[in-house]
Amino acid sequence: MISGFFQLIKRELLLAVRRRGDVLSLLVFFVIVVSLFPFGVGPELETLREIASGVVWVAALLATMLSLSRLFANDYADGALEQLVLLPMPLTLMVLAKIVAHWLLTGLPLALVAPLLGLQYGLTGVPLLVMSLAIAAGSPALSAIGAIGAALTLGLRGGGVLLSLLVLPLFVPILIFGAGAVDAAVHGAAFGAHLLLLSACSIAALVLAPLASAAALRIAIE
Repeated sequence: MISGFFQLIKRELLLAVRRRGDVLSLLVFFVIVVSLFPFGVGPELETLREIASGVVWVAALLATMLSLSRLFANDYADGALEQLVLLPMPLTLMVLAKIVAHWLLTGLPLALVAPLLGLQYGLTGVPLLVMSLAIAAGSPALSAIGAIGAALTLGLRGGGVLLSLLVLPLFVPILIFGAGAVDAAVHGAAFGAHLLLLSACSIAALVLAPLASAAALRIAIE
């Protein structure tokens, strides 16, 4: 069962390599959105430092949203999802493998790129590190919560819009804690509590989301 779990992750990564344009488009979107704000706000470093945390996190949420609709849709369209359901392993474990692969392809790259973009906002040192850690700690929750929305809207017309309406309100706590961690680091305050809350949200989401997603997938397939 554990071997099958890692094989599913490997499968998702190999499919992503074949469609690497999708992954690159997310990073390009993230970079463009974050880079455009300094041109609109102005060159004042104090202003840029104040808005840096919110801008980066909102851009990360939007970039994650772009890929959620494809989490199960491709497998559903070509019939592979029905074959995956028939595998001798729990459906929840299969969903968890897809969530982990989605994080490896979206959340982790965003966490690695974010500090470089933070330099545009006059951030240095600890705030840049906290920004990377916050996205790395909070993005698993985004992938897990997004999996629920993707499963619930699977096969529906206009599912992308409905998906956004379902998951964006649930993303708000992650946005608040993530932006708060970076903002606290910028002002020299304690940021450990924010990172712990982000980690707790991610752990809870990774435990509960596969159960809800698996139930929604069974309904969609039937």
